[in-house]
Amino acid sequence: AARKRNSWNLLELSEAELEEQFVRGDGPGGQATNKTNNCVVLKHIPSGIVVKCHQTRSVEKNRKIAREILQEKVDLFYKGEDSDVFKEKKASEKQKQEKKRRAKENLERKKLFKEMQQLDKE
Repeated sequence: AARKRNSWNLLELSEAELEEQFVRGDGPGGQATNKTNNCVVLKHIPSGIVVKCHQTRSVEKNRKIAREILQEKVDLFYKGEDSDVFKEKKASEKQKQEKKRRAKENLERKKLFKEMQQLDKE
């Protein structure tokens, strides 16, 4: 989904609508995690949506990633099924189901082929 993000028609977020905090992250990482406040908590005040991002050790990168995630969630919140994010998720879900179906068909074909070989040998 990240490759198509630039072409999406997402709602713009204004900085006045955002509330930003820097907190200590959680999870593995030991001292690097426990001593630094590089986890970004971003709240969109009008919708009440909160995003927590601690993907990297850099505060600036986490701020950028948090804004991207929040923008997608706000867009999904306001547009619902008309959102590009929703459409992309549905499309990828459909592709995954189609891939599973094809894999199942191939497995059935292989079983039939093996059975035919066994019958030919006898």
